[in-house]
Amino acid sequence: MTERLRFFTLLFLLSLPILAGAQGVSTAPIDQALGRSGQKTGDVYRVSFPRTDLHVSVNGLAIKPGLALGSWAAFLGTDDNAMVMGDLVLLEDEVNPVMTKLQAYHFDITAVHNHLMEETPKVLYVHYMGHGSAKQMATSLRTALEASKTPLEKPAAAAEEPAPPAWVKTVEDAVSRKGTFKGGVLSFGVPRTDAVTMGGMSIPPAAGVGEAINFQAADSGNVATTGDFVLTADEVNPVLAELHARNLLVTALHSHMLTEQPRLFFMHFWCVGSPESVGDGIKAALSHVAVK
Repeated sequence: MTERLRFFTLLFLLSLPILAGAQGVSTAPIDQALGRSGQKTGDVYRVSFPRTDLHVSVNGLAIKPGLALGSWAAFLGTDDNAMVMGDLVLLEDEVNPVMTKLQAYHFDITAVHNHLMEETPKVLYVHYMGHGSAKQMATSLRTALEASKTPLEKPAAAAEEPAPPAWVKTVEDAVSRKGTFKGGVLSFGVPRTDAVTMGGMSIPPAAGVGEAINFQAADSGNVATTGDFVLTADEVNPVLAELHARNLLVTALHSHMLTEQPRLFFMHFWCVGSPESVGDGIKAALSHVAVK
């Protein structure tokens, strides 16, 4: 744990009584700084930067941005004393220029790694955390992203979503959960039952500590799935064994944060198969995880 991180964690602990009565950060200054709006879930304000400029494929399957190419930032706290954490999708030659900018603005880098395998072009994921004024952090984050080719212009108004294709209900029935279908991607966000804390502060699932499971259509009536299971140490190998038994490939196992409690491990996976079999595999893996 760096001295800077210790310092800001202490500041956050001292501010907890104030935060308890707060309604979260104001969204308008963040929107203005980032040039786009996000989504409020409880006290978490999450802004997305999908890499719509990239044309990434895995074994010939074109990956939709919502499946595995979404950079994001989650803000929580108060306007003057906020925390931001998130994940940036970057090409290899973008990683160090962006990290250099982030560190210049006093962000901590908490992880750099892969989520996929055999993708073309290769993409890496940079996880980061910062503390301070919400507006200033949003301004600094945008400046750091300018060191990449991440689209930063205001997104066009979203077209009306078509009716979900039949495979969506098939997957939902197999997983036994209702997902969200947007941009051709079916997404499940599944919160853990246990509280996740960092420096004594509760970290909500929307800030990146919930199970994130995505599906998109593939060829021949199949679907592709990827995402990450958020696991405690004793859940790692039961989930890994279940995924392997059902032909879901584990593509990465690593941390995303530095000082969270309980210690969490993020297991990324990949599979192409029938909606029924893939959905059943995800449900079976979730049975080994403490989720709601």
